[in-house]
Amino acid sequence: MTDADLILVYERGFLKILLVSGIFILCMHYFDLYGTLVLGSRREVLTRFAQVLGTVSLIQAVLYYVYPALRLGREIFLVGIILGALFVTGGRQLFLALNSWHRFAERVLIFGDDGPLAQHLISEFQTRPELGIAVVGQVSQDHDLTHASGGSGASGLEELSQLAESQSIDRIIVTMGDRRGKLPVEFLLQLKGRGVEIQDGAELYERVTGKAPLESLRLSWLLFSPGFYNLRPLLLYKRIFSLIFSAVCLLLSSPLMFLITLAVRLDSPGPVIFRQKRVGKDGKIFTLYKFRSMCDGADRNGDLRPVQKRDDRITRVGRWLRRSRLDELPQLYNILRGDMHFVGPRPFVPEQEEELARQIPFYRQRWTVKPGATGWAQIHRGYCASVKDNAEKLAYDLFYIKNMSPGLDLLILFQTIKTLVLGRGAR
Repeated sequence: MTDADLILVYERGFLKILLVSGIFILCMHYFDLYGTLVLGSRREVLTRFAQVLGTVSLIQAVLYYVYPALRLGREIFLVGIILGALFVTGGRQLFLALNSWHRFAERVLIFGDDGPLAQHLISEFQTRPELGIAVVGQVSQDHDLTHASGGSGASGLEELSQLAESQSIDRIIVTMGDRRGKLPVEFLLQLKGRGVEIQDGAELYERVTGKAPLESLRLSWLLFSPGFYNLRPLLLYKRIFSLIFSAVCLLLSSPLMFLITLAVRLDSPGPVIFRQKRVGKDGKIFTLYKFRSMCDGADRNGDLRPVQKRDDRITRVGRWLRRSRLDELPQLYNILRGDMHFVGPRPFVPEQEEELARQIPFYRQRWTVKPGATGWAQIHRGYCASVKDNAEKLAYDLFYIKNMSPGLDLLILFQTIKTLVLGRGAR
């Protein structure tokens, strides 16, 4: 390599490295290397990092061909790959090992009844060592003490205080359902003054799982939580963002929508666009538009059952459209009209909504915001054919409504793009 070549390679080197780093970060996100589910398997981490390298190399090859001035240099890129492999794989394994080691784990005590909230939290802590939380014991609201090892200890707040001191408890998680006249406030304040963190179990459950604690949900959680009210600036942002983003997407996807129109028309008889009544904000009914993916008239004669994975009503082209979610492109028109936002809870047909509202508590809270083409529940749940599945989907929707923000919307869009590109989580 001549001196002139070196000058070209290192000129604006910081910007070039920044570009490559950004591509790496995006690719690692789309291959789930920032998720905790793959941390436990070294082979999975290595496999996905190899996929990242292949994708990054392909993207860079295209960029260098189109714009040669972006060329970073093979030597620098090779050194970056070696260091990246060491830090990405080694760093994640070190994080998992240190966070899972009992010496570094945060020692917690569950305080409250042995209900669904307590059981779900304990299960999450036991199955996800990367959280770095070790449950030392559990105390019922009657102050009966049970150690995590299964042995029964003494009862009473005095023994609880001794346990907190002898076991070096870092945090007490309160999971009591009914706290009126039962929560020992003064005692917990004394422990807090001694450096023990006191945390609400429902709040921690949200942070750990990304969904609302539906089985132990209280009206006070809905009433006094920081979410569940629509601020005017937030609504204005969502409308402007949805309007601009949908207009751009509609313009860019026009050629693809034309090809899909031809494919649907040639595949089976019937209209290209499927129209269906859906429930929107405050329970108002609107018409939703999609590319038809089922046989014409499949929803007539009262056949409104949820779509199954292998549904005989779906056409050949429709199966591909649903798998790639391209059948939902006409919903961009709904977003332009203001029926929907780009991000929000998914709308359903009125009959299904009314039935679920009768069977699932707090279900009507989904209607406090405009529905969306994609949402927090959509990227976490696929098919929901049962009431139980829809209840879990509601838990994700309530989490989104409570924590609705521009940052969360961007995260959902990134996850949705990952689903479209990699086919993960498509319904």
